[in-house]
Amino acid sequence: MYPRLWRYCLAQTGKRDRADDLAQKTCLRALEKHESYQVGTHLDRWLFRMAHRLWLNEIRATAVRTGGGLVALEETEIPDSSVTAEENIFLSEVFTKIGALPEGQRVVVLLAYVEGFTYQETADTLGIPIGTVMSRLASARKKVAGALSASAVEAGV
Repeated sequence: MYPRLWRYCLAQTGKRDRADDLAQKTCLRALEKHESYQVGTHLDRWLFRMAHRLWLNEIRATAVRTGGGLVALEETEIPDSSVTAEENIFLSEVFTKIGALPEGQRVVVLLAYVEGFTYQETADTLGIPIGTVMSRLASARKKVAGALSASAVEAGV
C-alpha cells in the first residue's frame, strides 16, 4: 500500500522529498486515527483521503506563510525499466504533460487512470461532486492530447 500512497502523494506535491514527507505524515496520522478506520472499507481510499486533506492543510499553511505555490512535476523522473527506450520517452512526455496539469486535474487523473478508481470513488476520496471529476478528466485528456499533438508537429512527426 505504501508505494501507491507515495505515488499519490507525488501527484499531489510534485516533488519527491515533499511526497516522502506527506506519505510519512499520512502514515503517522493513520496510526493516530486508527480507531476511525472502519473494518471492511477500502484502506487505500481512507489513506488517500487523509493524504489529500493533509496536503490541502499544507498548501493553506504555505500560502499564509510565504504566498508560494506548487513546484513543477517535470523535475521528477520515475524510470520504468520494463519498457523500450521509445516507450519510455513517450511515457516521459505523457508524464511531463500530466505533471503540467493543474493540481485538481493531476490528482483526478492519478486516481481514475493510474489507481483505477471509479469516478464515484474518486469523487468520494476527494470530497467533490462526480460531475467535477468527469469535467476535470475531460479537460485533462484534452490538454494532454493537445500538448502531445503540438509536440509531434514540432518534432515533424
